[in-house]
Amino acid sequence: MSEPGTAGGAANGRFADYGRPRRVDGGLKARSTRGAIGRSWWSRRFLEVLESFALGTRLTRGRSYARAGQVVRLDIAPGAVSAVVQGSRPRPYDVHIGLSAFSSEFWERIEADLAAQAFFSARLLAGDLPAELEELFVAAGAPLFPAGVDELTQRCSCPDFAVPCKHLAATFYLLAEAFDADPFALLQWRGRGRAELLDRLRTLRAAATGAATPAPSDQDEAVAPDTPDAPPAGAARALGALPPAPLAEAVDRFWLPPVPLPDRPPSLATVPDLLLRQLGPPAPAIGGPGLLERLRRAYRAFGG
Repeated sequence: MSEPGTAGGAANGRFADYGRPRRVDGGLKARSTRGAIGRSWWSRRFLEVLESFALGTRLTRGRSYARAGQVVRLDIAPGAVSAVVQGSRPRPYDVHIGLSAFSSEFWERIEADLAAQAFFSARLLAGDLPAELEELFVAAGAPLFPAGVDELTQRCSCPDFAVPCKHLAATFYLLAEAFDADPFALLQWRGRGRAELLDRLRTLRAAATGAATPAPSDQDEAVAPDTPDAPPAGAARALGALPPAPLAEAVDRFWLPPVPLPDRPPSLATVPDLLLRQLGPPAPAIGGPGLLERLRRAYRAFGG
């Protein structure tokens, strides 16, 4: 049974020559078939952090397992990743990787910082994680990625005492690819799921900008849009103080801004499969990760 900090000498002993793993039908396969695993900055950063803990050579032991589809199931919850990995024995092994989730109070502070900057809010609401997000967590005193191997709890029900064993290593690789497919899975591991985080950002942004709440349905008794008490929003706020100008005098300036435009905000880099990141992985009933990968390849082909 793998435990944190255990020596890996047993990997070279009686368990090193264990038979070939049993084949799995429908297992979770790594999308990368050769070379490095991880496309996005956050998944590559996650694997770089693990390798910095001197786990590099032991991590590679599980790469073939990840690419062969030996991981039967992978679940990500706040503070815990659980997986089932098929080895050479008839019964699959249970894998657990723990990382402390941030407290609700900490997430409230982070959400306030994110909502205060339109750049962060726009990127997150578009289903992307900006690289500057890591710096924001570090500045808040709680790095997004583990700072030391002792922050990770690694357990596997296999008889190999190496940490990580190949079953844990395969789970790490599949976890990195899960972060590629859904960047919010990384934040969920740290204690805040996609829906809750984005709802909080929308609420905080609306409160900061004074935006009106969504219009109620026809069945609701709604306040009319022209109610005197309703604060101006959008273009009305910028143009409200300007004196009216006769149309004949404004024709030559029709395409010019009536007030100076604000400085251009940071550009929002997009990728062809950004919509897939916003929607999250599809349910297993309609194809699961396999459908997501086929759609991703199609989006990239169409996007040139």
